Amino acid sequence: MKMNAFASELERQLADSNGYNQLGFEERLALLVDSEWNRRQDNKLTRFIRNARFSAPSATIEGIEYIEDRHLDKIKMLRFATCQYINDGRHIILKGASGNGKTYIACALGNAACRKYKSVRYIRMPELLDELSIARANGEISKVIKNYKKVDLLILDEWLIRKLTAHESYDL
Repeated sequence: MKMNAFASELERQLADSNGYNQLGFEERLALLVDSEWNRRQDNKLTRFIRNARFSAPSATIEGIEYIEDRHLDKIKMLRFATCQYINDGRHIILKGASGNGKTYIACALGNAACRKYKSVRYIRMPELLDELSIARANGEISKVIKNYKKVDLLILDEWLIRKLTAHESYDL
């Protein structure tokens, strides 16, 4: 049944019988179920973050530095962390000079979405264009686009850092 955390917690309860003897059956069972539930949620979160393919998987909203010259609004960032913009079908565009931390912020927002169990995909624009070009050549363009449409949040980094060809423009 793959209930490893449940079994581990049961072993821990049996090893420390003095501490758990005071609890009733229902309370001990609740602890076992909670440990299994927490393990499954942790595994799910890890899978969401791994599947997102972030360039900075450890980026978090809490880790954003609100230095004055960056002109970041902490209240807005915290509001974005709720992921309501995803539910509302809104977009966020991060703009600024190179090296300003746009990638970190984008990954932090994606990480916040993963913590809300939303599917996220991070990809750099040149890699996306290459992937679409290869898919077009192999006759799989609709399949690739369909996969990108499935995610709740698509993060496109390095947006238009070079001029697009006609086919790339059409694919976008």
